[in-house]
Amino acid sequence: MRMHDVAAGFALAACLALPPEAFAAAKSGSVLAQRHKFDIAAQPLSSALRELSTQSGVRILFPYDEVASIRSRAVQGWLSTEDALERLLVGTELKHTETGVGVVALAGPPNRSAARRSPMAVQYAQAGAPGDGGTLSMTPQAEPAEASSPIIVTGTRTTTRTVVQSLAPIDVLGTKDLEASGKQSVRDLLGTLVPSINVSNNGAGASWAVRTLSLRGLGGDQLLVLINGKRRHNTATLFINGSVQNGQSPPDLDLIPGNAIQRIEVLRDGASAQYGSDAIAGVVNIILKNDTSGGAALTLGSTADNGGWQGRWQIDKGFALGPDGGYIHLSADAVLQDNTIVESTPIACQGLPDCSSINAWYPSVGGVADPRNRTVDRHRAKYGQPQVIGGNIGYDAMMPLSGSLELYSFGTYSKRHAQGWLTYRLPAANNNIYSIYPEGYIPKIHVRDEDFQTAIGLRGGLGGGVQFDLSSSYAQDQVDYSQTTTLNPSLGPLSPTTMYLGTIQFDEWVSNLDLSREFELGLPEPLSLAVGAEYRENKFTISPGEAASYINGGYRFPAGHHLAGQFAAGIGSQGVSGFPPEGSGTWRRHNWSAYVNLEGSLAEGVEFGLAGRHEDYSDFGTTDTGKASVRIEPVRGIAIRGTASTGFRAPTLQQQHYASASTIGVVIDGVNVLRPVQALPVDSPAARALGAVPLRPEKSTNFSAGLVLTPLSNLNLTIDAYQIKVKDRILLSETLQGPAVVNILRANGIQEVYGALIFSNAADTRTRGLDIVGTYRARMEGLGTATFSLSANFNRTKFTHIDPPVTGGAGIEFIGRARQGDLSEGTPRNKFIANMLWETGAFSMNLRATRYGKIYARAGTTSNVTADWVACTLGTPGCAPAFVDNMVEPKVIFDLETGYTLTKGVKLSIGANNLFNIYPSKLKPATQTGGNLFNAYAPYGISGGYYYGRLNLSF
Repeated sequence: MRMHDVAAGFALAACLALPPEAFAAAKSGSVLAQRHKFDIAAQPLSSALRELSTQSGVRILFPYDEVASIRSRAVQGWLSTEDALERLLVGTELKHTETGVGVVALAGPPNRSAARRSPMAVQYAQAGAPGDGGTLSMTPQAEPAEASSPIIVTGTRTTTRTVVQSLAPIDVLGTKDLEASGKQSVRDLLGTLVPSINVSNNGAGASWAVRTLSLRGLGGDQLLVLINGKRRHNTATLFINGSVQNGQSPPDLDLIPGNAIQRIEVLRDGASAQYGSDAIAGVVNIILKNDTSGGAALTLGSTADNGGWQGRWQIDKGFALGPDGGYIHLSADAVLQDNTIVESTPIACQGLPDCSSINAWYPSVGGVADPRNRTVDRHRAKYGQPQVIGGNIGYDAMMPLSGSLELYSFGTYSKRHAQGWLTYRLPAANNNIYSIYPEGYIPKIHVRDEDFQTAIGLRGGLGGGVQFDLSSSYAQDQVDYSQTTTLNPSLGPLSPTTMYLGTIQFDEWVSNLDLSREFELGLPEPLSLAVGAEYRENKFTISPGEAASYINGGYRFPAGHHLAGQFAAGIGSQGVSGFPPEGSGTWRRHNWSAYVNLEGSLAEGVEFGLAGRHEDYSDFGTTDTGKASVRIEPVRGIAIRGTASTGFRAPTLQQQHYASASTIGVVIDGVNVLRPVQALPVDSPAARALGAVPLRPEKSTNFSAGLVLTPLSNLNLTIDAYQIKVKDRILLSETLQGPAVVNILRANGIQEVYGALIFSNAADTRTRGLDIVGTYRARMEGLGTATFSLSANFNRTKFTHIDPPVTGGAGIEFIGRARQGDLSEGTPRNKFIANMLWETGAFSMNLRATRYGKIYARAGTTSNVTADWVACTLGTPGCAPAFVDNMVEPKVIFDLETGYTLTKGVKLSIGANNLFNIYPSKLKPATQTGGNLFNAYAPYGISGGYYYGRLNLSF
């Protein structure tokens, strides 16, 4: 008897044994001719057939012995079921026969004896209920599916690569990672799960509302962010007065709804030749949900000691569009977050002739002494996380057109109001007007974001095996600044206390055309060729604030005041000054680029990739970048890989033109005090007088080499070493201060400002490091399944060249001790993450321990201190100038989440981020300016443990 006759008879018997409702989804006519959108990874053929059954509704009978050792290629795109099946079977000797309505049988060559095969050595794959895997097994459990490693779309133009097959190191964060992390934002999620990513949690002035990422020790805007493979726009805000992220305007990941995300792919390798400018450190590609599932979640929580309660509401649902597989998936989330107010230090009464005496006086009415000055120390600081109310919505949609064409679109829209306290001003300080704030004051800044991005595109086949993707996206981020409980001291008692500071806006329009085709050249795999072009326009706008927020009113303290005759310190609103008309305007740039990408296999186990890109900027000329990659697998389960690439990043429009002042700490006569510091555009007269020159693009070279070990289908280990050299790195200077700087500022019309911040290309850097990522998935008999992961990052940045001090600017050094410390020691030198996700029945638990290595905040200038690091007056016994550096000691932070499925579609979870309520190291007394107690360089923040509960619904 011929094999296909045996298979057909078996299939018919099975069909007769099944209940009639099992065929409810079957349609009349040949179901093999019906088209579906397939997304089947390269994997064992047995599991690929199950996925095809689930995605098409066709039941497939196949001989297990025949397919057990076969690995299929990937199948993606809109195809008939028959075409998809034939692509899976290419290179095998299996043939298919339609044996009934919605039933297909596979058989081997007729000359093989069926007697050697057990009659039950067959698998019967059928479409089932969601979540059951789509398979009715008629044999023992199939082998573990290697396809648990999903097909990646980042760092490659092919459609068949998995994580372990990638030519460069890549992390994929799937649905379980996103749901079990306990983190409330995409940014924090990445910082928690990827060892080479660190989150900046400190900042001041107008930028603290934006938190940024550092990948492999580089800056936030040296990391390219994509949504569905398309460029995500940067924030209009310039991150300033922070640490390693000073001077960056990266994409704001908090403005992407977390529940809209299907998975996140993180490419830890330079990719400028593949994706263009900004991909020096790597790429984060956020893939949006594209199915018809739905869910809702409510999360409520608070810190242990400092308030800061949070509530987050999320809902998403997908809907089918038309009969051919179209869809739209809608997502929305909203957040309410209160301030945390952490422990602070007492603020010594300063500025009066004798603060400790009852006779210390301040004229309130008729020169009568104010008894409140008995209080020498005041607890007024309000450091911690900002108060936030905001919402994000997103969508991802696709509609099949004629033939193989697809029309697609996706987008996000966000509104956010963040507000937070700045630094306390003393009653008797020279930046206070006593008649307005007799108790002193804390300026409160309000940052209102309105952000959107929308993309539309057409993709499909052009014939002859050519695939195309034509798309265009437009994005805008607008930020309005205002302040309350503030004043402009130079206006005296007439100063308003609420001020509008101005608006900044960043627009980006990007259009892409991508073409790809595979060529059969007799190699082990087809050669994949991709070419494409991109056009991009950027616009940056600064609109001025109200006059009171920036003008100099010239107010002098009156007679009888302890500062009588002196000018009030500070021009414009305190905390953050408004944008003046002379610093406002609109600036534009456009550029186009073209790329070519080639990937293939030279021999069995030897794969390569080549990429080249040409870019042409309207203001920076042209550049060419390239990348070469290779992966060699001499023995199955052991592979080595390596890449070499060059990169290019033009200065952002924000870096070229941003101008605003913030009140931060500067050292005057050896004492750290609060004074206005101005960010100066490089083409401004004051910046040029200080030695600034026009910015140049930065260029990089990136080398990496790695080892990939997959001895078992459920065990993966990758080890990757890297070196990244950046020439002419675009950096914001440390605070330029001192008498020479102040004199130059005064000579250029900038009064009552005591420091400057200027961008420059004044340094070259070299970053070296090692990434280790290991994952093991275990099935524990009777105890469910557990996934264990252990990962680590070792990283060090070194300055290989620093320009000498600018002689024309009175010997000013742009990249001094503090700035060098921020980049070389401002992030952990090493970071370890151990994670266990255990699932058994309705119960799940995720436990994670993260160890952060030591971090330093280096001082740029000396302060007068005692041996105990207490500020003092030079000349008193034991007082001497010294650099007051602060270290964040290594700490281990534990996160825990436990969940229980109450009933189908309803899950309750409780958890903690920073379970044991760990705080960073305290600052040395001399740097506890304004009551600040904890070192804000800590990547886990200063607010302590956060504890929460969450209710999840799925539908």
